[in-house]
Amino acid sequence: MLPFLLVPLALSLAACEDQASGGGAGSRDHITVVGSSTVYPFTTTAAEQFVNSAPGIKAPVIEATGTGPGMKLFCAGVGAAHPDIVDASRRMKASEYAICARNGVRDILEIQIGLDGIAFAEAKNGPRMQLTPADLYKALAATPGGRRNTARIWSDVNPALPPSPIQVYGPPATSGTRDALTELILDKGCETVSPAAHAMKETDKDGYAALCTRIRDDGAYIDAGENDNLIVQKLQSNPNAIGIFGYSYLEENRDNVNGVPLNGVAPTYATIADNAYPGSRPLYLYVKAAHLTAIPGLADFLKIYAGLWQPNGPLTAKGLIASPPAGRAQAAAVVAGRTRMNPADLH
Repeated sequence: MLPFLLVPLALSLAACEDQASGGGAGSRDHITVVGSSTVYPFTTTAAEQFVNSAPGIKAPVIEATGTGPGMKLFCAGVGAAHPDIVDASRRMKASEYAICARNGVRDILEIQIGLDGIAFAEAKNGPRMQLTPADLYKALAATPGGRRNTARIWSDVNPALPPSPIQVYGPPATSGTRDALTELILDKGCETVSPAAHAMKETDKDGYAALCTRIRDDGAYIDAGENDNLIVQKLQSNPNAIGIFGYSYLEENRDNVNGVPLNGVAPTYATIADNAYPGSRPLYLYVKAAHLTAIPGLADFLKIYAGLWQPNGPLTAKGLIASPPAGRAQAAAVVAGRTRMNPADLH
């Protein structure tokens, strides 16, 4: 959470009643944000700029809950008891929008703030791993190729890899980074090992998940929670381990860890920006349209945010990868025009 305070604005919150308490007249004089730990440092940077732009206004309250739990909080309803924004390290799912809609959260702005990469990292004194999506699939999937995973050391997966234990510290199942890991890395590795898997995506989704994206739970993959800084600390104390987190944390900790190349491509600003790195992904804000006229400063906060995601801007200094010009223009237009998302585009 951020320790700033901003002047209360004389703006009615009648349109943002606390519906969670039976329509009671709850109200709020500050912005609330939940969601992705990957997006958290970018949103806190935008909040600092917002506070500096209007001394005395109340500071946004920002919580790194993880994308999945953040979506649940965001979709629980409209009103002062519910968050205005959810940070997301993946796109909203159609199933999440359905929950939103059932709770009256139908008009939503989808704003792509930039790009990120799922970074694999090791300690500075680590074994200098070179991995592929197929290696990671064979190491981390519960049933690679349809058989229970018995790999214990990396050379079991690929004889070219070192005979060190498979120990991977990564995000929990509720994290958008975990979702992106399965969709961007394990999915590709699965289709390399089991070419028939691609057809299963539509015909047998449960079978596909069991074959391709279910992560083993026998201790090789270690749930390190939503605190990415904790993963960095664990890598320093265990040089043979691999960690998984957003690129921004790799950039922030270059003095302590090395990025692990995938398919021979290291995770860098340039390789993520041009999609050469296999783990590239977009990052989002989702905003309740109804709150834009009810919560003090929310619309202004989004305008400030949109001014920070340019190349060489404050957010890229924090590790965000700027979207291509067309993507930035589209996101800015959503903010300026308060353009609602089309839920039919979600999957």
